[in-house]
Amino acid sequence: VCFIPGGLDCSISFVSHVLGKVCVHGWQKEILEVLVPRLTDLTKSDYIWQRICWQLVECVPDRWMEAVVLGFVQRAPGADVLSRLLGNLVVKNKKAQFVVAQKMLLLQYGHATAVLQNLLGYLALDSSRRPLLLRVLQDLLETWSSSSAVKHSPAEQQLYISKAILICLSHLKEPEIASCRQELLTSMMEGVKCHLESSLPQLRRLGMVVAESISLSINTEGPVLKFEYEEDDETRELKSLLVQTPSFCVVPSLPDDDRSEKAGAALPLVPERNEKSYTAALVKADEESDAELDSDDDLIPYDMSEDKELKLKAPMYIRECIEVLTGSRSEDVDKWEATVKALESLVRRNPAATREVSVELAKILLHLEEKTCIEGFVELRQRAQVAVLTTDPIPVAKYLTSQFYSLNYSLRQRMDILDVLVLAAQELSCPKFHGKTKHSGVQKPCIQLLPESDSSKGWRRIVDERIKSKTRRFDMGQSRVELASCPNEFNSVAGYFFFPLIQHFDRPLTTFDLLGEDHLVLGRLVHTLAVLMYLAVNTVALLEFVWALRFHTDSYVRQGLLSCISSLLLSVPTERILSDMTEELLETQSWLGDVMEKDPDGDCRRLALQNLLLMENLKKKLEAVPS
Repeated sequence: VCFIPGGLDCSISFVSHVLGKVCVHGWQKEILEVLVPRLTDLTKSDYIWQRICWQLVECVPDRWMEAVVLGFVQRAPGADVLSRLLGNLVVKNKKAQFVVAQKMLLLQYGHATAVLQNLLGYLALDSSRRPLLLRVLQDLLETWSSSSAVKHSPAEQQLYISKAILICLSHLKEPEIASCRQELLTSMMEGVKCHLESSLPQLRRLGMVVAESISLSINTEGPVLKFEYEEDDETRELKSLLVQTPSFCVVPSLPDDDRSEKAGAALPLVPERNEKSYTAALVKADEESDAELDSDDDLIPYDMSEDKELKLKAPMYIRECIEVLTGSRSEDVDKWEATVKALESLVRRNPAATREVSVELAKILLHLEEKTCIEGFVELRQRAQVAVLTTDPIPVAKYLTSQFYSLNYSLRQRMDILDVLVLAAQELSCPKFHGKTKHSGVQKPCIQLLPESDSSKGWRRIVDERIKSKTRRFDMGQSRVELASCPNEFNSVAGYFFFPLIQHFDRPLTTFDLLGEDHLVLGRLVHTLAVLMYLAVNTVALLEFVWALRFHTDSYVRQGLLSCISSLLLSVPTERILSDMTEELLETQSWLGDVMEKDPDGDCRRLALQNLLLMENLKKKLEAVPS
């Protein structure tokens, strides 16, 4: 009950009941879009209206509290306004505390960043609510550092939790950080480990950014953790949440508030604990500018405009290349560079000479390491490997597939083998493009390699191309390239590429365990098999392999398994699928339905839906065939 001018006492519990019931029955948006702006204006300078507003939300029954609190948090224009409207509701009401501190942060992940800033800023604005902020941070870090949560929760939820952690860190003060420094350090070490073990680049980058931010918070004056990664809009947004402190409006009529402390906290754009590091950076910049004045700019340079670069003659024979790459002449760096650059064209021009030493050359290229800073070395080596494999497919494919499961190879070398097999199979199977067209950007499908992509997108592009070819369209808008008919050279050698790769996948080695910690390579293997299967056509052996791994915990591996199903449905003739694999198709359809409904990864759900649509098309074809 609150005092109203005029000498009347009035209870607003009835209004609270009406508000709660209206919100829970689906009219939350309509009523709060009018009520929240009005209450915001009334509570700016009138303490009585603040008390009325607090009573309004506190008297809402628990069964309707969630809808009301969620609406206020979503529609408040700032954390300071939310603090005026809700007061210390989260301290007084257990249901409101559960909604704010648990449900909106750990069980939901669809709220905008501004809502997170409102919510956590509200917890940070009052001394009675700050212990709840610390508890929220501990719960968030526990979830972020859980390997089970990283494996089974979607990437969107991981991003949401990461944002919440960084916003919490931006509100912490030095004494609060000192009190939980050891817990922060422990969570950082556990969390960054499980994130770096993920096969999804987005999750690895999230782990790096959050770990850097925690390290910066707990080591303001000492060395901090630093990773190397490519910054994008997502990482820049995450870092901005840590360094930008929201400006809080001071409510003059709030009782028992340390106004001077809040007013001081609203002034700087950079958190107080980071001021020293920023000052040190400015001093360092001044010192560097002074050092530039003492440089040798006034010395006269030599005129080198007429100097010409000496070009070494590239090797003319395959065996000469082998000598340069392995023999005593390998110490001649310039000759070595010329050999690496010329090797691919030399192999393609001399197929007969290449076949004589193809396995030896493949072995050299597989173990070849960069001796100089040659531009595009990885691509040059890979193109030479593909040229050797396409020139002499059977013996070279036997060698590479046997080395994939051998000892003493790094994970990078094993993934290099998979990349070379896919690119060579693609070159052997794809016809050349002929004819003129206005659409100059047409290229044959190609696999996107790991260093250049956030995920393995090549198989998806290939499958999408095949779906386009099977889809009827009345108007494509652009002319198409005419393909010259030519035999698929990969069909006759596909077995040497495919079957050795699935032969020993379940046999762990001392340094290589596909079904264990090396799930990144398993994901690449599955994607590779999907592409090989599509290029080979008429291969159904992969279905048993998919069935054995269908419940794998890594989302990247599951994406590859679903791409294998797509390849099977697109490459194997309909008649053979329906006659030889009826029972398997029914089981696969049931599994795809579960994936589409329950899988936490969005790409897996999309691929499962795509496969179900393909299976529906097969069913329609069967019904259209006259009996």
